[in-house]
Amino acid sequence: MVPKIRRGSRTHGLLVYLYGPGKRDEHTDPHLVGSWDGFAPDPGRDTSPDPDPKVTLARLAAALDLRVKQAGTKAPAEHVWHCSVRTDPGDRTLTDAEWNTVARRLVQATGLAPEGDPDGCRWIAVRHAEDHIHILVTMVRGDLRRPRMNYDFKKAQAECRRIEEEMGLRHLKPGDGTGAKTPTSAERFKAERTGRTEPPRETLREAVRQALAGAATEEEFFTRLHEAGLRVRIRNGPSGDAIGYNVALPGDRNRDGQPIWFPGSKLAPDLSLPKIRSRLADAMADPTTPPAVTSGRPDWSPPARERRSATAVAEHAAILLDSDDDEAAAHLVGFGELLDAVAQTSPAATRAELGAAARAFERATRSHVRAERADTRAIRSAARGIIQAGSALGRGEGGGTTAMLLSTLVLVALAAARWHSARGHAQQAAASQQTAQHLRAAYRQAAATPMQALRDQGRALPAAERRTHEATIRATLPQAPPQTQGSPRTDALAATLAQVEREGHDPKALLQQAVDMRELDTADNVNDVLVWRLIRLAQLPTHPVEATRRPQTTTRKPNPAANRTTTTRTAPPTPARPTGTDPHNRPPRR
Repeated sequence: MVPKIRRGSRTHGLLVYLYGPGKRDEHTDPHLVGSWDGFAPDPGRDTSPDPDPKVTLARLAAALDLRVKQAGTKAPAEHVWHCSVRTDPGDRTLTDAEWNTVARRLVQATGLAPEGDPDGCRWIAVRHAEDHIHILVTMVRGDLRRPRMNYDFKKAQAECRRIEEEMGLRHLKPGDGTGAKTPTSAERFKAERTGRTEPPRETLREAVRQALAGAATEEEFFTRLHEAGLRVRIRNGPSGDAIGYNVALPGDRNRDGQPIWFPGSKLAPDLSLPKIRSRLADAMADPTTPPAVTSGRPDWSPPARERRSATAVAEHAAILLDSDDDEAAAHLVGFGELLDAVAQTSPAATRAELGAAARAFERATRSHVRAERADTRAIRSAARGIIQAGSALGRGEGGGTTAMLLSTLVLVALAAARWHSARGHAQQAAASQQTAQHLRAAYRQAAATPMQALRDQGRALPAAERRTHEATIRATLPQAPPQTQGSPRTDALAATLAQVEREGHDPKALLQQAVDMRELDTADNVNDVLVWRLIRLAQLPTHPVEATRRPQTTTRKPNPAANRTTTTRTAPPTPARPTGTDPHNRPPRR
């Protein structure tokens, strides 16, 4: 149940709208379901002889405005309190009596008409649709004083949560005031009229967020805004220094033909220029320093190297979130930037899901928890490196490392959900869960080709070698769910263990290290998670074709009849392993 509160100054004008046909003839059977005394005239269902709706409506407006006129200049300029209350599309249809109860409880909870107070404000509740009502209150009490209405929106929200519970309606997540402002009805209607898929406010919010992802300086941020095709206007103070900025979409104009500008703070609370400056100052090191990348094989492309580096950084963020430390709040912002960077550079097959994941997690980046000493340079540098390296191909090393990164990002999103839930951040926790769902969908798309190639490679292993690796899997995962034991589910994992062994590692020891890195209970597919952990720990290539390359030496025996000499042919050597992958120099357990 969603309450939406507005203020106005025209009682009669609002009544005309409530009892009228609506902007699109969507109003049906408008009528009162409640009023301050139960006897207010109803223009929708006037039973008097020869009723005239216009006359009845004027009588209703006069009755509501009676105390406003009596108060004279002491009445507030905007004396109309207007609250629309809507149920969720999946909820049952409430009766008029139930809507009357809802209206009475809301005007009581907000202090407009306290229960048992004869001087409470005059109000009515109009229903002109199955799923919502409109409450109209004139904000002058019977003693001609103004009502005490501090935090009316929060009080209405809290009362709606109680009503949902008592009436068996869908229980919405309570907010904490850190959410971005939603588009107005006028903005939504205009978007539909102009053929836009979403209101400009939402398009601009996403564009500004993407421009900020990994940006090192304020100048770079504004340059990215211009490159994204946005209109940008800098607001300068008396000293000439920039104190804010406004953005507008090309072609989005008002009735006077002027661009419709949105300040950054009106797009989201953390997109104001002071907040952006704070993030840039605290989280980014020297912008001239090139982004760090993992050491690796020389045939890894820059996008693949950056995604491997980001995987390690994301895993560290998940560990911080699991530690339940308030300092992890800053890493939520960094993780949001990392998602934006991956979405911008993702292949077409995963771009839609990753874009949805980044938009969903935007809500999870903000709360009232503030980190005092958090260092987010690593995660912001990872986002910057991914953007600078460009798009990864949907196949080969680039496609495999994208799948590996997405597998880790799912764990970070789930860790964020637990972190928010522990602090009672219901909306942020729900946004994190929704992010994990989108990331899982993107992962399935990105991992389909590389995982199938690994399964094929596993099925091609010699029988004895395959049995050895399956025995290792069973010995290391005795309590594992069924999908981790037995062919063909273990094909990809067995193939990866074979690669691990060829690289000189102890397969059982490295598999145990992969298991101990993090919990596996939240994994959709334990095998996939372990495959990517092993690949990262052993610095294996994710390209299945490259993974099968290994030195091979074949010697042809001399043919006495042809009197030929022995010839030796050696395949190209496997690229050297990077430092730190020796069995005696393994990465520390996480």
